[in-house]
Amino acid sequence: MSLALRIAALASVVALALGAALPLTAADAPKPVDVAKPAAAETGKPVDIVICLDVSGSMNGLIDSAKIQLWNVVNELARIKPTPQLRVGLYAYGANRYDAKKGWVNKEVDLTEDLDEVYKMLNALKTGGGDELVARVTKTAIEDQKWSTEKGALKIVFVCGNEAANQDKVVSLDDVATMAKKAGIVVNTIYCKYGQDSEIPAWAAFSESCGGRHVNIDQNKAAVQVVVKTEFDDQIIKLGEELNKTYVAYGADGKAKFENQAIQDKNAGAAPAAPGGAKGAAIERSVTKAGGLYRNSTWDLIDKMKEKDFDITKIKEEDLCDELKKIKPADRLAYLKKKAEERAALQKKIAELSVSRQKKIDEELAKKPKTDGEKTLDEAFKSVIREQAKAKGFEVAPEKK
Repeated sequence: MSLALRIAALASVVALALGAALPLTAADAPKPVDVAKPAAAETGKPVDIVICLDVSGSMNGLIDSAKIQLWNVVNELARIKPTPQLRVGLYAYGANRYDAKKGWVNKEVDLTEDLDEVYKMLNALKTGGGDELVARVTKTAIEDQKWSTEKGALKIVFVCGNEAANQDKVVSLDDVATMAKKAGIVVNTIYCKYGQDSEIPAWAAFSESCGGRHVNIDQNKAAVQVVVKTEFDDQIIKLGEELNKTYVAYGADGKAKFENQAIQDKNAGAAPAAPGGAKGAAIERSVTKAGGLYRNSTWDLIDKMKEKDFDITKIKEEDLCDELKKIKPADRLAYLKKKAEERAALQKKIAELSVSRQKKIDEELAKKPKTDGEKTLDEAFKSVIREQAKAKGFEVAPEKK
């Protein structure tokens, strides 16, 4: 498949994987987490999503598009009420540098709340030729991940690729479908069309047998998200960067995670801008950082202190960052609370600006005619996550018309 077609495909793929982004209103913009409330009051049921990306051949466009779309679609998930406990995992398959005995499948990231780590690995993906074994990557994702065992959890695998879905000679699609149903995992498939329509039925049948949905991406009609440049963009990005100053690292990995946060800001800023110069990835990442799905309690004490049993005196001295070590033990909790207040204020500003930005975008897009292709594809994206979330009892915001 050509690079141009891959680029058109990925915006669709990742948007489908996490739920296509919908316009924000003041009512459903991502809300900052109130540190005064216990975590249980702010989180809903678990949502575990594993994305399996075909990286065979000329897939650089696919990867680049994923970098643009990830934060946008995470923000769509933030519209589920109450805010879910989101974890994301990532697999790459179809490159000949991976182990042939494992079906050319590589686990990039285990299911994690650390969205910066997911983005880091996404930015590190490279392409290479190889066999694309749909059954093998799906089986690996089902077996290897520590999926949520909580009742009512939404567990989803999205497999994106092309060529024949049934070319695996070791693992059958039927066996994987049986495995997925037994585990309560829904498998959705996305086929990137490239003139071989005879391959589509196998992809569709596989997702249907797993209780999931199938979508064909027609490259000639694929709807690419339009990002309108607004006067709020730079403000949102700057405030997102300011948020980093409110993070207080701890633990063995704290310093590295803190540094990775800034690196992923730069990666989002380096993602290709939309026509007109709008830096969609950087803007959407800032909005994500201001919302309830951006959780870093494993290395940040401000997020850690939201936990019910948090006690700063139980954190070992050697695990504290240098700035806290300089503060008297009796004054450390007050310092953390001040940082939490600073973060909440920044998050509030970002949420307000994101609503103003979306209003401006809606006004501009209303002036432009929509093609039937865009509408059909957009409806397909929105329906997948909505149907599966509703089936699990999640409260999903009304669909925009």
